[in-house]
Amino acid sequence: MFSFKNEGEEDYRVQRKMFQQYFNKEKSREYRGIQTREARLLAQALLSSPGGHKAAILRFSAAVIIDITYGHQVTESRDPYLQIADECCRLLNENGPPGATPVDFFPILRHFPSWFPGTYYANFARASAKSHRKLIEYPVSKVTEQMANGTARQSFLSFHLDAMRDQGLADDAAYLEQIKATSAIVYVAGTETVQARKEIDSVIGPDRLPEFEDREKLPYLESILQEVNRWNHAVPSGVPHRALEDDIYRGMLIPKDSTIVLNTRGMTLDESVYKDPTRFDPTRFLPAPAGRGEPYTTAMYGFGHRSGAFRSQRDSNFNAVVNGRKCPGRYLADNSLWVAIATILSTVSISPAIGVDGKEIIPEPIPVVTGISNQPKPFPCRIEPRSHLAARSLSQYLDSI
Repeated sequence: MFSFKNEGEEDYRVQRKMFQQYFNKEKSREYRGIQTREARLLAQALLSSPGGHKAAILRFSAAVIIDITYGHQVTESRDPYLQIADECCRLLNENGPPGATPVDFFPILRHFPSWFPGTYYANFARASAKSHRKLIEYPVSKVTEQMANGTARQSFLSFHLDAMRDQGLADDAAYLEQIKATSAIVYVAGTETVQARKEIDSVIGPDRLPEFEDREKLPYLESILQEVNRWNHAVPSGVPHRALEDDIYRGMLIPKDSTIVLNTRGMTLDESVYKDPTRFDPTRFLPAPAGRGEPYTTAMYGFGHRSGAFRSQRDSNFNAVVNGRKCPGRYLADNSLWVAIATILSTVSISPAIGVDGKEIIPEPIPVVTGISNQPKPFPCRIEPRSHLAARSLSQYLDSI
């Protein structure tokens, strides 16, 4: 992952350049068709198998990135690309919090025997190496084979393999490893509904599905997305960074090689920026009198050299001032999140499950932290078509693809 590399390293510069070539703001517009298709397949999966909502959501995020990275469309749960991604994500989550395990503080532990105290995570990393290598090699071998027989679809990997050949680098093994590594990074990296549905109905109507062109006309839906990002986002402490040189922050010395963990969770719950910050309240972003015009947060996408943690809700380009080490896949992630939320709200009704006592089972809003990410605790719920018109529109679309 780019976040674990130094900007001065050649690997970091090469891989980040590859990533930005294929996932910049303009290029990301080309993937909206894939994201729209997978969002609608997600809605259908929720309706056809309500108890499998967690698996359906995970499949959605993986299927989008697998198609864009390797030109492969996931069509079943036992798809090998999906299984490899699931396994590597599981290993990543079980590998301990980044920057906080004994081997992070004392790297020499990786050279000690397995029985030595404090070497568990070093041993775990070695045992996981085979799965990580499969993540890198399997898709590349498949795409290379497809390119040779003329059946490869356009993808991140085929784009860079073609560029490698065109630049006369076909025999450059080191550059091929850079392409493989960058492809693997892409592979794994990832009570308010009433008002939102009224907005969707007024803008879109009951007889069609949301499109990206509708986004600017749906300010309340946008506020829901931004509040999801702010209130309990997926990576509450970010990814640890290392100080490349001595630095002074507010009179305090940060020595070179210090591990720095950014409290992004604290930033998004800052009481000086957000009123009643622990409350989930999408209206906070709306201009007065409907809301308070509080700023969107960009902390969940990391930090660049000159970027801040907040942006005005008037900015149409939510990363216009962002540079440096901001997540290069932020445009793709933002688009996927929006189209998934819009599609689900327009087609699916999700409500609490009913317990044996006849009362609604309200899920706890407390996430489970695994590795670097937050995930919701498993919870039961009822999932039904929102209306027969919504179900028909969804069915007609899926029959057409």
